[in-house]
Amino acid sequence: MLRFIGNLIGVKADKAVQSGIEALVRWDPKSASEAELRGMEQHLDDLGLQVASARQAFDKEQREADEIAKLSRQRMAAAELLQTQIAAEPNAGRKAELEHSLATLLDMLEQMAPDVEREKKDAEEAKDFLQMLESTYLEAGRKLKEGRSQLERAQRDMARAEQQRSTAEQQAEAARRAAGLSQATSSLTVALKAMQDAAAKDLASADAAASKARLLRPSRPEQEDPNIARALEAAAGKSPAPQGLNERLAALRARQV
Repeated sequence: MLRFIGNLIGVKADKAVQSGIEALVRWDPKSASEAELRGMEQHLDDLGLQVASARQAFDKEQREADEIAKLSRQRMAAAELLQTQIAAEPNAGRKAELEHSLATLLDMLEQMAPDVEREKKDAEEAKDFLQMLESTYLEAGRKLKEGRSQLERAQRDMARAEQQRSTAEQQAEAARRAAGLSQATSSLTVALKAMQDAAAKDLASADAAASKARLLRPSRPEQEDPNIARALEAAAGKSPAPQGLNERLAALRARQV
């Protein structure tokens, strides 16, 4: 991997950090619980520290790459200047001296060329690594925010469902009470009807008895006309009551015989 990572903090070699990053990438916030959110938030905090460290490492590698590249350009410019001076130098001794300096400078450029390439590559890899961590951090932050929103929405839905359940239970209880009251009212209606029917029946019986009594009771002509009254008694097998003194005396004699 990158040379600088081993000297930094061993981010990629740290299995705990790596597993945390993988968990953030794979994590589905739609069904996250409160405990999972706290765990993901901890992973996110750890990743944030790694992003900060990676950014510092990138800045360091880029600075070193810039410095060595700048030195290489300066030496190359000096070499070209020496080459120009050698071409224009008429003095053989001076020319030989300039050529020796140029040879020394070229040796330095050739020796530092691999270091220039390595520092450049390290800076590029550090940049790629930083961008990867930053992208993961932003994605994890988005997922954490979404997960928190999903959980809060689920909690609101649960609270709403609980309220609806409570309301439904209250309505059901009210319906049961209403049904009981209706049943009681119905029972009262039946009882009243039975009482009314009984009263009507008693009234009918009383009326029938009165009619019968009126039917059987002698009418006024039967009571006022003595001839009709005696005839009725005779028809019923009753002896007429003695009316005169002679009849009354004869009746008494008949009882003593």
